[in-house]
Amino acid sequence: MIPDINYIAVVLATLSSMLVGTIWYTPKVFGNYWMRQANITPTGDAKDAIRPIIITLIVSFITAWVLAGAAFISFDFYGGSFFVNSLVTGIVLWGGFTAARFITHDAFDGRPNGLTVLNVTHELVTIVVMAIIIGVWPA
Repeated sequence: MIPDINYIAVVLATLSSMLVGTIWYTPKVFGNYWMRQANITPTGDAKDAIRPIIITLIVSFITAWVLAGAAFISFDFYGGSFFVNSLVTGIVLWGGFTAARFITHDAFDGRPNGLTVLNVTHELVTIVVMAIIIGVWPA
C-alpha cells in the first residue's frame, strides 16, 4: 500500500516547523535559556545560521512527509477521523522515537535535564502543529 499524501499539507507542515522553532528559540521566549544550557555563544554573523536552517528545512520536510504517510496508514487501518488519527500518530511517534532518543542521547551526553525538557517539548509542539496541519488537509 502506498499512502495518499497531501504534499501541500506536507510543505505547510514543514514551514510550520520553521515558524515554531523561530518563536520557541527566540531570545525573548526560550532562546537565552537554550543558549546558556547548550553552551552556545552567538557569533553575530547571520551566515552561521544558513547551514543549520537548510538542514532543519530538509529534516522537517522528511518528518512531515513520514507523519503524513503514517497518519494515512493509521487512518486506513483504524478508520474514524483522519484528524484524530493524525494527532494520535504524531504524539505516539514523538514519544516512541523523538522523545525517547533525545532523553537517551542527552543522558549519555550529560546535558542538563532542563535542556532536554526544553528540546523534547519543542519537538512535541512541532509535531502537534504538523499533525494538525496534516490532519486538516488529508489527501
